[in-house]
Amino acid sequence: MRWENLSEGSADPSGPPRTPALFGTDVVSRTIDTPEFRGVTFHEVRARSIVNRVPGASRMPFEWTVNPYRGCTHACVYCFARRTHSYLDLDTGLGFDSQIVVKVNAPDLLRRELSGRRWRGEHIAMGTNVDCYQRAEGRYRLMPGIIGALRDHANPFSILTKGTLILRDLDLLREAAEVTDVGISMSVGFLDRELWRTVEPGTPSPERRLDTVRTLTAHGIGCGVLMAPVIPFLGDHPDQLRATVRAVAAAGASSVTPLVLHLRPGAREWFMAWLARHHPLWCGGTSACTRTARTPRSGTSGGSPARCTNWPPSTASAPHAPRRTAASRLARPTGYRHRPGRRTRPAPRARRPEPPS
Repeated sequence: MRWENLSEGSADPSGPPRTPALFGTDVVSRTIDTPEFRGVTFHEVRARSIVNRVPGASRMPFEWTVNPYRGCTHACVYCFARRTHSYLDLDTGLGFDSQIVVKVNAPDLLRRELSGRRWRGEHIAMGTNVDCYQRAEGRYRLMPGIIGALRDHANPFSILTKGTLILRDLDLLREAAEVTDVGISMSVGFLDRELWRTVEPGTPSPERRLDTVRTLTAHGIGCGVLMAPVIPFLGDHPDQLRATVRAVAAAGASSVTPLVLHLRPGAREWFMAWLARHHPLWCGGTSACTRTARTPRSGTSGGSPARCTNWPPSTASAPHAPRRTAASRLARPTGYRHRPGRRTRPAPRARRPEPPS
């Protein structure tokens, strides 16, 4: 793995320095033979830093994050963070779900960095890369120390999660909310149980997540819902959206923010392979730009091309197809393609042929 070849110095004193190490060299890998963690390997590392600056080009509404884990046992097939596993020479498919990097010194390191002279008490977001309340947190218990450090420094923070384990730290969250701004959001993209079992196999059910929203709200911790992802053709029927929003409102959420599925490299290939297996008729329509996807082989993040040629599906197996076709007729004829924050030039119009002389 990548950290095995990284050090602060250079192997050759006369040569160029090596890339700075992400972690210390004392890495411990553990495989735990229990039903909950069967097939999962934990790589316990000592991180060199824990407060990370978000790249300036990002559209995220925050500048700093804390991620005590890399990789996620939630195993969401659409997770955009899959690509980050490749930075460690780890697989972005099954490896992302089962090779979990645990920064065991995260609480102590965070407390030290919050005490630094350069730190100005800015907002810190958590759960924006991988879920900090995934199943691994039940074993390593890093979040109590992290929340405690933020509370003691009265540092504002927010948490995005699918994990009901957050209720374990309810008392800490209430204490932190008394001295600083605390924002909690639960991710619930849909209520369809069959879709949940296949697309988010390692997560608590949507109903349990909404129960968590209800519990947090009842204890004075405001909790919003990130209704994400809204998956085209599988979870975006008006009846599905309406039912989800009503359930979110009934749970007492302070807000609901819908986000449509966005597939980045690393996640795109894995999602399209899943789609081809479970919903082949929708393969071409869900993401036209990925009709030629690369199907990951078992244990790898690449593979042979998988071209989806059965689009559009028949109306018998695709009840939303007529609605989609009708909607497509409403596309603007000006040639503009909508892209948030970006405007492209209109497509050039074809010239009329000159009349014969």
